[in-house]
Amino acid sequence: MGMEATSNFTDLIAWQKSHEFVLKVYEITSDFPKEEKFGLTSQFRRAAVSVAANLSEGYGKKSKIDKLRYFNISQGSLKECSYYLILSKDLKYISNYSEMNELLTEVAKLIKAYSKAIQNSIR
Repeated sequence: MGMEATSNFTDLIAWQKSHEFVLKVYEITSDFPKEEKFGLTSQFRRAAVSVAANLSEGYGKKSKIDKLRYFNISQGSLKECSYYLILSKDLKYISNYSEMNELLTEVAKLIKAYSKAIQNSIR
């Protein structure tokens, strides 16, 4: 989990999985009703993109405290996505809830582990 093992944010498994999640969110939301374009579709996509974007931005920060701040924002956006996923399922907009939730959970675990490794290296 050492940061020296990676040379770019795209090397982070957490980023790779979050990017995969973003692509799937775009895919599923493209089938959402047209009236959701500026509602749920837009919100869900923005939150998903925020997860990957904040991981990449945090990765580039020199200070470990700054890195953690961005990874924390990623985690918050992921929680937002978790709700949008439940809402999409309850509105019957998606049929692959389990698959999406599994990927979201995996991303959450990876970000948590990466953040914990950074926190431990501060002490």
